[in-house]
Amino acid sequence: MKRYHVTTFGCQMNEHDSERMKGMLESLGYEQTAEQADADVILFNTCSIRETADSRFVAHLGHAKRVKREKPSTIIGVGGCWAQSLKDEVFTQFPFVDVAFGPGQVHKLTEFLTSDSLTAQGYFEFEGFAGDLPDKRTREHQGWVQISVGCNCNCSYCIVPQTRGREASRPFAGVVAECERLAGEGVREVTLLGQNVNAYGRDLRPDRATFAQLLHAVDAVEGIERIRYTSPHPKDMKEDVILAHAELASVCEHIHLPLQSGSSRILKAMRRTYDQVRYLDRVALIREHVPDCALTTDIIVGFPGETEEDFQMTLDVCEEVGYDSAFTFVFSPRRGTEAALITEGIVPHEVKVERMQRLVEVVQRRAHERAQRFVGRSVEVLVEGTSRTDPSRLRGRTRHNKTVNFAGCGVPGELVMVDVERATSQTLAGAESLLARAGR
Repeated sequence: MKRYHVTTFGCQMNEHDSERMKGMLESLGYEQTAEQADADVILFNTCSIRETADSRFVAHLGHAKRVKREKPSTIIGVGGCWAQSLKDEVFTQFPFVDVAFGPGQVHKLTEFLTSDSLTAQGYFEFEGFAGDLPDKRTREHQGWVQISVGCNCNCSYCIVPQTRGREASRPFAGVVAECERLAGEGVREVTLLGQNVNAYGRDLRPDRATFAQLLHAVDAVEGIERIRYTSPHPKDMKEDVILAHAELASVCEHIHLPLQSGSSRILKAMRRTYDQVRYLDRVALIREHVPDCALTTDIIVGFPGETEEDFQMTLDVCEEVGYDSAFTFVFSPRRGTEAALITEGIVPHEVKVERMQRLVEVVQRRAHERAQRFVGRSVEVLVEGTSRTDPSRLRGRTRHNKTVNFAGCGVPGELVMVDVERATSQTLAGAESLLARAGR
């Protein structure tokens, strides 16, 4: 039996696409292997959002080149956003690559592998939804569901519109049908995916739909007990979506609301189409309707032109909001974006690093403070497996998207109640509720 190895970089959308790649390969009779050296097909699903992702991928690709040198029949494929951004330059820079394809061409992998002549091929058109392809899920009880592709926003630093194309919503019935199929296969938690999920449905003709309507429809699917989604855009975070968190039993108490900067001046330069006041208004609305909601965010440090005053505004927003966690990034210019052409106001690297350290301190301190609200509470946890730090304990995730390490006897995919005893900025710790154990 032929074997394959897939390495994934980047976001949840890439994880979803990789599951589809694995599903297609296994439908062709391939078997997954943990080692590149043992694989007949080595695939990389790439990210191009940050410079660090590019660097990590190129290092991995060098290892695959050595494998191919020792076993020339090995097929090396590069998919994802990095491949889309370079297109045929992939083969110029890395002539040992056999196939390259963008996020909109995942299905072409099967066509390539089953063709009579395996000459180098590149596929870079935007076609279809990977959600219609077979999948191999990482966890049997959790599933990604793609609801849209592409993005119509024009953020000056972002390469996504170039790598994933214009925004297109997947048909409403198709999304619900996939959720029904997943529920039938034992999935209890789905994560709805899109570059801007809360813009979903505006382009559907003749039957327009809203993201809130989709949440209601998925909530009605029997067997789906948790709904998550990523990522929304603050400009499109409407009250009907926030109310869905309060009114629908399966929609989790967690919203990822990217900030990027607390300075309205920098947000305008980023072309984010909201300012600090609008952002904090959305936060206030969330807190009003879902007081216990966990809020997480993305923040970029050192965007060109960012002054100390601008950065202080970001710190002030972090203090005021009190995020449960944050993904923080040092600005890195992406080829083909407007921000990459800026030559004035470049923030020195050492200043970026120093600001990042201060930002992380504020984020972690406030996250630690926020996490204490769970101590002494009994929380619902979806068991994922054993703890990564202590094999005698279990690991799972709350509806608030907090990781919990706990003593108990649950199995992966089971929902259990856990009494929280301790909390750090990142994780909770405790033991399965005695009442829950007694009820087994």
